[in-house]
Amino acid sequence: DAEEAYTTYLRVIENANVLMATYQDEAMGDLQVYPDKCTVSFSAGLHGWAFTLSTFAKMYAAKFGVAQEKMITKLWGDNFFDPATKKWTTTQTDSPSCKRGFNQFCYDPIKQVINLAMNDNKEKLFPMLEKLGVLSKLKADDKELMGKPLMKRVMQAWLPAAVALLEMIVYHLPSPARAQKYRVDTLYEGPLDDVYATAVRNCDPDGPLMMYVSKMIPTADSGRFFAFGRVFAGRIATGSKVRIMGPNYVPGEKKDLFIKAVQRTVLCMGRKQDAVEDVPCGNTCALVGLDQFIAKTATLTNDDKADAFPMKAMKFSVSPVVRVAVEPKVASDLPKLVE
Repeated sequence: DAEEAYTTYLRVIENANVLMATYQDEAMGDLQVYPDKCTVSFSAGLHGWAFTLSTFAKMYAAKFGVAQEKMITKLWGDNFFDPATKKWTTTQTDSPSCKRGFNQFCYDPIKQVINLAMNDNKEKLFPMLEKLGVLSKLKADDKELMGKPLMKRVMQAWLPAAVALLEMIVYHLPSPARAQKYRVDTLYEGPLDDVYATAVRNCDPDGPLMMYVSKMIPTADSGRFFAFGRVFAGRIATGSKVRIMGPNYVPGEKKDLFIKAVQRTVLCMGRKQDAVEDVPCGNTCALVGLDQFIAKTATLTNDDKADAFPMKAMKFSVSPVVRVAVEPKVASDLPKLVE
């Protein structure tokens, strides 16, 4: 039932907002989310599709001859539309054709497409996809699919999750220059008035290098990894020597500390890596040649900046879904397995 689904979405969003309002930092502003401000994405992560209200507002704005921004407000809350009279109201009338805007223009079309695909009713499904401009996005092999695989492919072509996610990132996440002003307090372990904290706070490309490596990504070469992270201050350049402070590094000591040269600096563009000379602060990048000195995370700065403190280490609280014990058939192969 569409109204039941709407009520469930509303309750989930309200519960999330209560938690965010309880624990939010005032310096970060209002962190609550609102569907009519397009800060909520309705998604099916398992099937790879998602949408925000602006997704459907774009579709219907031209049809109704209204601005997209106005159409967005009609798709949430107590806004009801009656196709018989072609009028919007803020209360539901006795007319059976009068439905809530979200239900009529978002939920019902999605449910209809899913049901047609799951029931292999391609005679009705494909003409509908043609009107939506989706049919041309399906390959010949896609059109031969049946049941759930067909539904998943159709929904991914119609409402790709990447588009909704990118839209929210572009329009709602703060830029590094803005965010680092209030996040430096929780990012940097050293004095918040030293030159490094100041450079991070100002996202200063001319300041000392401060980069945090958060992940090691396997390369095409067996056993080698890219060191992926964000540059918070200064710039990282190919061939430059960097001071590597691992998660067990203690200022003033040499434990978990290395000074090594960056062989290559690359930008990760999907599955490809594009080599560049240097990367200024505010960007993410990957480094080649440091994987033998970084297990998972590390802070990088210029090789001569011995007074720099590391960035605070990330805490990982991910529990494995499945635990499996493995051992080599031949005991002498154990070193290879460990490697």
